[in-house]
Amino acid sequence: MYPRPGRVLAPSLAALSVLTVAACTQPEGGFGAGGGGETEITLVEQPWEDLMVENAIVSRVLEELGYSVSIEELSVPLGAQALASGDADAYLGNWWPSQEEVFAEYIDDGSVEVLGTLVTGTSYEPAVPRYVADELDVTSLADLAPNAAEFDNEFLGIEPGTPGNQSIQDAIGDDAYGLGDWNLLESSTPAMLAEVEQRVDNEEPVVFLAWEPHWMNVEWDLVYLDDPEDAWPGAGEIRVATREAFESDNPNVARLLSQMEVDSDTASDWVHAVSQENTSAEDVAAAWIADNPDVVDTWLEGVETVDGEPAEAPRD
Repeated sequence: MYPRPGRVLAPSLAALSVLTVAACTQPEGGFGAGGGGETEITLVEQPWEDLMVENAIVSRVLEELGYSVSIEELSVPLGAQALASGDADAYLGNWWPSQEEVFAEYIDDGSVEVLGTLVTGTSYEPAVPRYVADELDVTSLADLAPNAAEFDNEFLGIEPGTPGNQSIQDAIGDDAYGLGDWNLLESSTPAMLAEVEQRVDNEEPVVFLAWEPHWMNVEWDLVYLDDPEDAWPGAGEIRVATREAFESDNPNVARLLSQMEVDSDTASDWVHAVSQENTSAEDVAAAWIADNPDVVDTWLEGVETVDGEPAEAPRD
């Protein structure tokens, strides 16, 4: 993801508010206590429904603690640049390793840091509907070339410039699994999903960039294709990435973000609610917090309000 898919927007980095960094020393051995550090937090977002809900949850919780939260909608590459330059604070959508090509240089030079893992058990790779796997015996990337005519030598992809599309293009360029004469059809996430839905309704062959968590896994029975030659980077987890020194500058918020954990099924339910049930991310977040205050309380262990009071989950 959520890799990751979504409508790619590319506002100028100059439009971001540059945050003033307050000096705050982190005690050795863990996060500092109390509400020290900046009280204005900027989160990066792509229009991926699970990320939108996660950001809405974080915003609601932090605002209850006395923080001011803003969300900047940026493409994955611009989001990485915003973190690296210090123009944004945190990103809850670092799909790994599928975003490695975008984030690796910043992580290696220390301008972006990884705070923790938010979601495990994710997928981000080519998939086919179950009926295609059963009828054509396609369960691996190696099974595509022998059935090229059935698929018109086409992968359906999402927005140009996304890491998943680039991975497909790299496989084609390297002639991995004999796919050198295949084509990647780039469009948008909604357009791709609409095309897949039409083909699924007609039980036509289709191979496309798929990911989990997402509502597609609720609506369709999918088979994610095996990769015996390790040609595909995949996505094993979604991580929380921050700007350099965010943890030491904002130990209280960093503690919260590092303690957040979401299972893939819950994230898929959020995606389904926003995409298929037309519920706003803010309403999904508010309902989930109301139904799961004990979970939020575990995220808030050791976290305080900006006034130094023990934090609790919102209960209104």
